[in-house]
Amino acid sequence: MSETTHNGAVAVGAAPVPSADDGLSPAQLAAKYGLSVSGARPNIAEYTRQLWGRRHFINEFAKARTAAQYTQARLGQLWQVMTPLLNAAVYYLIFGVLIGTRRGVDNFIAFLVTGVFIFTFTQSSVLSGVRAISGNLGLIRALHFPRASMPIAFTLMQLQQLMMSMFVLLAIVLMTGEVPDASWLLAIPALFTQWIFNTGLALVVARLGSKMTDLAQLMPFILRTWMYMSGVMYSIDKLTSTAPHAVRILLDVNPAAVYIDLMRFALIDSVTSSQMPPHVWAVAVGWAVVVGIGGYIYFWKAEESYGRG
Repeated sequence: MSETTHNGAVAVGAAPVPSADDGLSPAQLAAKYGLSVSGARPNIAEYTRQLWGRRHFINEFAKARTAAQYTQARLGQLWQVMTPLLNAAVYYLIFGVLIGTRRGVDNFIAFLVTGVFIFTFTQSSVLSGVRAISGNLGLIRALHFPRASMPIAFTLMQLQQLMMSMFVLLAIVLMTGEVPDASWLLAIPALFTQWIFNTGLALVVARLGSKMTDLAQLMPFILRTWMYMSGVMYSIDKLTSTAPHAVRILLDVNPAAVYIDLMRFALIDSVTSSQMPPHVWAVAVGWAVVVGIGGYIYFWKAEESYGRG
């Protein structure tokens, strides 16, 4: 490069001075100037701290969604109770009366309604979880918050709905001849462990559903199959009395069946410990810990990708 001087002479321009940043990689430049990636995933301890800081948002979001869910229906939030009750009535007609699964099961009405309510809790948590990210992209892209807040809020919403439905469930159990006793208190830890399990499962399907949009269409078929394998309409203990040992083990450790069994054991006198799978409480807690923690970590690993693309 050259330029003309004031007396008409031509002078050769000096070479550009090398920058101190030449040769540095993007990561080295970011470290040098204290830059960080926008929306970068924090470590899991910091992520958990941020999530705890949003606990009031999670609770209020769950309550708002619960209130808004049935605003277009004349009966409003009564559908929270009527839906599982109508399902129970249909299952009673088809399975209890026509197929005869009520034979050999004492207090089949309480047995069936308990199974329907408890499985519906898991089913609704999964169905809402699979759309927790893909169905709320506007909110996710507009605000910065731990994305795990969304599936956790949806499972909390399902827990709040179940708490309202429990009054109806307990009324049905009482009307069918059951008498309250100390075993009813076991319903509290049973529901708590199930909620932890449901939350972990919702976090898993939320991550999968954020990328696989067709999963929301497929999930009802998967859940229906799971329900038929979980003893909602029949007694696994009686049906599998002559089944191969491996089949019985698989059905006994099925998490949905485990939580249903625990609730039936708590509320129905005729469901005794001899009908329960061995180490049922250890299995229930194990599922809650493995799926709850595993689902949380699995969701956290993709934190940077939610709402992008």
